[in-house]
Amino acid sequence: MRTSLSKPAVIAVAVTLLLSSCRKNLPPFCNCSPDEIVATVSVFSSGLNDPRGLKFGPDGYLYVAEGGIGGSDSTTSCIQVVPPVGPYKGSNTGSRISRISPAGTRSTYVNALPSSQTAMGEISGVADIAFIGQTLYALLAGAGCSHGITMLPNGILKVNPDRSWKLFADLSSFQMSNPVKSPEPGDFEPDGSWYSMINVDDRLYALEPNHGELDKVTQKGDITRIADISASQGHIVPTAMTFHNGSFFVGNLNTFPITGHSSIYKISLSGTVNVVYTGFSTILGLAFDKAGALYVLENTTGNPFPTPGTGDIIRIDPNGTRKILVSGLDLPTAMTFGSNEKLYVSNKGFGFPAGQGEVLEVAISCSKHSQELAR
Repeated sequence: MRTSLSKPAVIAVAVTLLLSSCRKNLPPFCNCSPDEIVATVSVFSSGLNDPRGLKFGPDGYLYVAEGGIGGSDSTTSCIQVVPPVGPYKGSNTGSRISRISPAGTRSTYVNALPSSQTAMGEISGVADIAFIGQTLYALLAGAGCSHGITMLPNGILKVNPDRSWKLFADLSSFQMSNPVKSPEPGDFEPDGSWYSMINVDDRLYALEPNHGELDKVTQKGDITRIADISASQGHIVPTAMTFHNGSFFVGNLNTFPITGHSSIYKISLSGTVNVVYTGFSTILGLAFDKAGALYVLENTTGNPFPTPGTGDIIRIDPNGTRKILVSGLDLPTAMTFGSNEKLYVSNKGFGFPAGQGEVLEVAISCSKHSQELAR
């Protein structure tokens, strides 16, 4: 005869299984207080050109979007980005997507994608990537006529199994046809400057900093706006994005000079925007671990303009406790968790010569567990 467990018994069994898993795998969040969490940083791979967004693919390899090497082509047939940022110069073939093996070996997966640079030398190209099933999608930030590129607008590319690609969603045209409420005239890019893209329930969501918007793209390539962030927050330059417990979490770069007033916003699927954390600097990456702790990547701290050696990662415990987990990073631009619960960080993401970009591996552990293992 089948018998049913009582509710307390079910809870006891669940706790026992969880603790058993903790003892077996020693993940960073089991029986560990925030002050006991430590991080070990090493170089996972190098030889990248301005690495940006990165995601693990279904094959277990790490795919990295690269800003690229810029270019020298210019355009006159469209509205240009206003000085001192513009005018841009670009190349139809200056960017790429790299694939990195579990051993850290880099190879080029998709080559000859657009890359452009501002009048001050800042480079953009492929901004981020995402997978839907086995299919890779790439978010372009350095394309479009206002960036000196005539081949493609800014948008999302769909990469075929043979590594050929096609334009899947034209984000430049969407922005031009659907202006946000509060753009910044003195800092306006007609084609946008897209930064982050994620897959939620087999739909792509793209975040654009310059106009200040979060948009949804269906598998048919249809684009709709989820949130006009500028309407309620003004020109805050939203950059980093993740999804957790049914909501988007967005961090912002903010304007220059750097003031240390970046925040983290919670955006519902219906587009409601609320501030949840404040007091950060130049946020360019967000990621949650399996315990619900949020990791915040800061590009520059303590300086008015981007400065190598001042980037860090802050861990926010579910109860709100903050801890600087990693410091001394060189202009980091994005991060993601691997299935091994290690963080992977795009480092030297801009301002360094071509080929000097790298991906760092951050192993997170509990000092208490390390001490127990050493005994």
